[in-house]
Amino acid sequence: MSLRRSRSVAVALVTFATFTDIVAYSVAVPVLPDLSRKLGASPTVIGLLFGSFGVTLLIVSMPMGAVSDRVGRRGPMVGGLLALAAASTLFAFANSLPWLFAARLVQGAADAVTWVVGFALVADLYERDERGRVMGLVMAGTNFAFMVGPSIGGWLYESGGTQLPFLFVAALALLGATAFTWFDIPRNRAAREVVPLATVLRVPAVVACAAAVVAAAATIAMLEPVLPLFLTARLGIGPARVGSIFGIGAVASTVLHPIYGRLVNRFGARRLTMIALVLVACALPLLSFSSTFESAIGLYVLGTAAVALVITPSLAYMAEATSSAGVGSFGVSYGLYNMAWGAGLLGGPALGGFFYERIGFTRLMLAWSGFLIVVTFLLARVQSGVRLKPDTTEAVSATYG
Repeated sequence: MSLRRSRSVAVALVTFATFTDIVAYSVAVPVLPDLSRKLGASPTVIGLLFGSFGVTLLIVSMPMGAVSDRVGRRGPMVGGLLALAAASTLFAFANSLPWLFAARLVQGAADAVTWVVGFALVADLYERDERGRVMGLVMAGTNFAFMVGPSIGGWLYESGGTQLPFLFVAALALLGATAFTWFDIPRNRAAREVVPLATVLRVPAVVACAAAVVAAAATIAMLEPVLPLFLTARLGIGPARVGSIFGIGAVASTVLHPIYGRLVNRFGARRLTMIALVLVACALPLLSFSSTFESAIGLYVLGTAAVALVITPSLAYMAEATSSAGVGSFGVSYGLYNMAWGAGLLGGPALGGFFYERIGFTRLMLAWSGFLIVVTFLLARVQSGVRLKPDTTEAVSATYG
């Protein structure tokens, strides 16, 4: 089989695309606030600028999943990476706040396309007993960007000014678009089949998986603002040491994703998703026992490991849940997955900050754990019922050997 039609090359390209997307997202963390202030933005406007990313992510995810089901995966992937390159170029040369907002909105749309279509492509190419392992590898490669992105952004910003970090991302995105243009994605049944949204939403397992994704994303996003506040007040540590705690957690997550992917193939995606939610619920209250910098690292890594165990299985679970509808095309389903993730990222920080201010960190963790237990209970009541149709399996096997 030539490289242009290799499943392994497809996985590598999807990983590169999602890696580039996360680098673009994380590069903005150290750069955008300073750039926005230079253009006269207030802290509120800067917050709106960061939040605008989620608006187009939510709007674009479902439609692009449906479009990719109709026209195939390559065109949308190329378009998404070109949009990311355009957004990064806009950031580099923006000389007013409206242009910055335009760039951020385009970046959110590009994120939606890259993640939705990329994971739909992986689900197209691999059968149920392989998806967990492969998606774990994709997430490991992608998660590496969370470690290097902010550092790359800060270093390039100090070395070459505002334009250099964004032009670097634009170059990566153009390289990815070129690679997908070269790659030959076979038109198998999964890539052509149209899945009506109503059909997908009638599958209880799909809705349950989306609920689990909202819960996981909201948990991650909830901790980002409130955990630093708690650790600073409790331990008296500064931003640098708080940042190192989050960085060590990212390293642990990167290492664990491939391991969790193999566990999915052995124990099942739905079962591991439920186990992981319970483990997250158990880990959250332990964070309030952080008494030293070292203990904070250990407890945060424990929580990160549990959250990572939600992410990889849930990616495979969404494909399994879609298959239970009797179809083999996954664009709409991963559009729903991405929307659920975006909803969690938008709602988590707001709820976390609101309740932290009123009930404190410890009670917030306990209450949030209760919420996760409820989600797990609802998920447990939904029978998976996943059975791939024989002709779907045969079509994939015939196409890829």
